[in-house]
Amino acid sequence: MKSSDFLFKSSASSPFTVMMRKEMADHIRSWRFIVLLILIFLTFVASMYVSLANIKSATGNAGDPDHVFLYLKLLTTTDNSIPPFHVFLSFLAPLLGISLGFDAINAEQNSGTLTRLMAQPIYRDNVLLAKFASALVLIGALFLMLALWMVGGGLLLTGVRMEPQELLRILGFVALTILYVAFWLSLSIVLSIRFRGASTSALSAIGIWLFFTVFYQIVLNLAIRSVLPDPTGLSQDQILGYNELIMDLLRIAPNQLYMDATTTMLMPSVRSLGPMTMEQMAGAIPSPLPFIDSVMVVWPQVSGLIAATVACFALSYFLFMRREIRS
Repeated sequence: MKSSDFLFKSSASSPFTVMMRKEMADHIRSWRFIVLLILIFLTFVASMYVSLANIKSATGNAGDPDHVFLYLKLLTTTDNSIPPFHVFLSFLAPLLGISLGFDAINAEQNSGTLTRLMAQPIYRDNVLLAKFASALVLIGALFLMLALWMVGGGLLLTGVRMEPQELLRILGFVALTILYVAFWLSLSIVLSIRFRGASTSALSAIGIWLFFTVFYQIVLNLAIRSVLPDPTGLSQDQILGYNELIMDLLRIAPNQLYMDATTTMLMPSVRSLGPMTMEQMAGAIPSPLPFIDSVMVVWPQVSGLIAATVACFALSYFLFMRREIRS
């Protein structure tokens, strides 16, 4: 069914609502979304199986401040055979966002449906917002469903009641994952507007993802060794400044922001994401942080992801509004 025919099939609905339904239906029926959905589901099942097999040893360690949070342990416990689920998502979530957005605009233009769609009395921003919002709704439903499965499975298998703080932290983890996917989705939409070919935009998005995931840390280490002095022989304050500079440079990468935020959210004992002096650690009681304090710790990472997502979406809006569609 063509976009323009689908758009006004129901006169009772607004164009934006109908376009969202059409985009969601297209995503659900696409094989690439189904394949990634199966991959994420299998990863989730494997991570939960390993966590449940090692949950007794994880919760039985009284020296661990987080041992009382059983449901958080389901997301972080592993026997080193496979990474925890949130580490898997740092690799898989960008692919999900890229797959939903790399051909959002150029595929419509190459097939000729975008010209017919713009001939209707609708605004351009409705088209862009519908493509972005429909993908976010599907992503939110997917990760919320996985979180509910995890909570329900843990309740059935262990019979342990969930603490309110655990629920808040799991919901915070879901929100962070949605925000992380939203960044890659908005970036892939920018590339789909910038490049006419869908394969070019897909390869560009995957190249950016590979750079930040694999090569950025290698390039940064080489640059630091050649530019910054050797930390041997420096004072404690100089070493702290050295480490803080390295951490700040690493946090340019979106996957590092996501890992810092999710680690703090799922491990309440994490009190700082940077180096600390012995004076700062003196007198600290090894107890879990309240949820609000953990949010304050990761707020710079969260605000960085939000700013990057908004910047990419604003750039896509600017490019799309100035684009000549009839060509």
